[in-house]
Amino acid sequence: MVPVAWERVRDFVVGNTERPVTAKRREASFGPLAVRVPKNGKDLRVFAPCAYVAHTGPDGADYALYADPEHTRRLCVIDRPGTEAASGERHHEVRDERGRLLGTLRRIPPRSRPFKHTWRIDQPGHPTVVGRNEWASGDARAFTLRMVDKGFTAALNAVTSLGAEGGDTRGRPRTLEWHTADSGGRVVMISEAGDRVTVKSDWLDRRLAFAFALVGDH
Repeated sequence: MVPVAWERVRDFVVGNTERPVTAKRREASFGPLAVRVPKNGKDLRVFAPCAYVAHTGPDGADYALYADPEHTRRLCVIDRPGTEAASGERHHEVRDERGRLLGTLRRIPPRSRPFKHTWRIDQPGHPTVVGRNEWASGDARAFTLRMVDKGFTAALNAVTSLGAEGGDTRGRPRTLEWHTADSGGRVVMISEAGDRVTVKSDWLDRRLAFAFALVGDH
């Protein structure tokens, strides 16, 4: 399958399904593990690759992304996690093909139970982006609207089944809303445990969004 340009991707999943089973397609077809972009309507759905996944390092513990299936044009490397002993924070640095820092993913542990960890993306030259559970963001009115929207989205997903078509879902994922940490609090990205990611802001380097999808919300 011909790759699509990765720089302006809005919606993507990570997997090896190229053509899922649909009402008009009896058999699925598969390709290499890649960041993939859903295209066409649900009956003719395809997942076009935009970045190919590879393991690197002496023990294969690091991820790398490539623009081609032969792995000759590297887009970035996601370093193995580092941990800050005092805070328990885990971080992954993401570097381009020349080793320059594109940004850092930070997993922030919760201050107390029963809360879950949050995430932060530091991209040089741009506001810090914070990823929190969708129900932990916004005011009371926004919370109510989310409750209504959640029911609508569940019904919509039952019809479109984007995650199921991808063939790589692992149960109901936690949805994170990623907001800028400044006073504006703009929504930059929405992710479902990395299984399905939607980028809302053009300035976010897509390689950082891809990196989070590979690392996963664990």
